[in-house]
Amino acid sequence: MSEVVAKRYAEALYELATERKIEEKLISELNTVKEVFDGNKELLDFLNHPRIEFEKKKQLIDEAFQSFDQLILNTLKLLVERHRINQIAAVADHYQTLYNDANGIVHATVYSVRALTDEEKTSLEEAFKKRLNKQSITFSNEVDTSLIGGVKVRIGNTIYDGSISGKLNRLKNRLMAANL
Repeated sequence: MSEVVAKRYAEALYELATERKIEEKLISELNTVKEVFDGNKELLDFLNHPRIEFEKKKQLIDEAFQSFDQLILNTLKLLVERHRINQIAAVADHYQTLYNDANGIVHATVYSVRALTDEEKTSLEEAFKKRLNKQSITFSNEVDTSLIGGVKVRIGNTIYDGSISGKLNRLKNRLMAANL
């Protein structure tokens, strides 16, 4: 249920940002807010404490994030008021997803036996941009020595497995199915 709530806040925030044409600016600010909350348990404890007045919480938000856009401040205050400040990371993630979808941007994780070179990343990016018909793809590379060779690409819930271990497993499964 909390994912649904976070998605609603993100959609409302994105709609307002789109009207003001500041979608990209808010991504940066939301990521900063997310980092602050992830790294500061005391801040969350303070904002969640039932005995601390809302005005003091509001003042802390205004002081801590004074250089941020008013939309961010209002969203944080609303989340505190409705006892949903723990949802700020999910709101930021959903906002990023909305922005990426609207701008044809995809984030993918590439698993490989070794770190990929810039040339290999560019080649993969071009291949997947065409395959998925997207404007841009950003890759993060994770080393996984169990792959033996090749790469495995994860985009959302979809995995494109071009690894040697993946091919061996598929071959094994075909052979096992043929023997039945």
